[in-house]
Amino acid sequence: MRRLPLRRLVTLATLAAVGTATLGTTAACGDDSDAAGASGPVTLRLGYFPNITHAPAVVGVEKGIFKEKLGSDVTLETKTFNAGPAAVEAVFSGALDATYIGPNPTVNAFSKSKGEAVRVISGAASGGVALVVKPGITSAEQLRGKKIATPQLGNTQDVALRYWLKEKGLETTKEGGGDVKIVPQENAQTVETFGSGAIDGAWVPEPFVSRLVNAGGKVLVDERDLWPDKKFVITNLLVSTKFLKAHPDVVKKLVEGQVAANEFVNTKPDEAQQAISEHIGKITGKPLDIKLIKQAWPTLEFTNDPISSSLKTGLDHAVAVGLTQPVDLKGLYDLKFLNEVLKAAGKPEVTQP
Repeated sequence: MRRLPLRRLVTLATLAAVGTATLGTTAACGDDSDAAGASGPVTLRLGYFPNITHAPAVVGVEKGIFKEKLGSDVTLETKTFNAGPAAVEAVFSGALDATYIGPNPTVNAFSKSKGEAVRVISGAASGGVALVVKPGITSAEQLRGKKIATPQLGNTQDVALRYWLKEKGLETTKEGGGDVKIVPQENAQTVETFGSGAIDGAWVPEPFVSRLVNAGGKVLVDERDLWPDKKFVITNLLVSTKFLKAHPDVVKKLVEGQVAANEFVNTKPDEAQQAISEHIGKITGKPLDIKLIKQAWPTLEFTNDPISSSLKTGLDHAVAVGLTQPVDLKGLYDLKFLNEVLKAAGKPEVTQP
């Protein structure tokens, strides 16, 4: 089957509305992967974000860890995104086979496809998110009438902000109305709008938390403080069910790459930080300041555990703020390969949720 080029497909995907109802099980069928069967050459199309919260993905690509683990019969193609909903659209359109992504877009993808289109095959990171505001703001009540940015409507940080505001008695709407005006915008743009005074704060992941702090902001809420043991999934690894069924051997190799990348990140932090700086520079045209990465690093924990309990709680939060309907998450996780890889490496296995 002839496919459109990846760039064309992703462009079409990201133009689609986040809430399009027709992206259900039909979309899960997508295009055929560039594959000649499990025993022949396969193309794996992997998505991720140029963020520190996606460090295992960034390092895995930059240091060639995925390429090494996937082997010579698998061609790795990569694409970066600003937020989860756009990455989900790319998976649904057939432009991606797997992606690093946050919990709420993960749930939305599972829900829209009636549990058919995607599976979580590994965790990646916890933490690294905060609400940064102007110095004069010291309480939630002072946010009334203010403009606060998030990366995208319905993404993980957007849900977290809306739920926290709801808990504080402040209402929001999808259209940007209510007691606090929520403004979806790309993270890089948020740094500019915060500096110009166009917004009063933002609920964002690293390194943008640190960039906003360095631009004169202060952390009003460290999201770690809202979760048991300060742990919550910020990034997990998602795969298309179709690709998983067609190429389980490739998916296991991808998981091996994820575990190896996390090992590198955790045991060689200085080298990992340098790799992140250089890789983001290749994407944006300017390397990320090493000092900024080191500033953000302590707020993150890189773990292969997808911390499924926090994903379920995040779903409850999204339901509470009206961004999704209740979802039965049975079947979302497929951690068989992860536990096989962890066991072979002499590491503790992750409890199957």
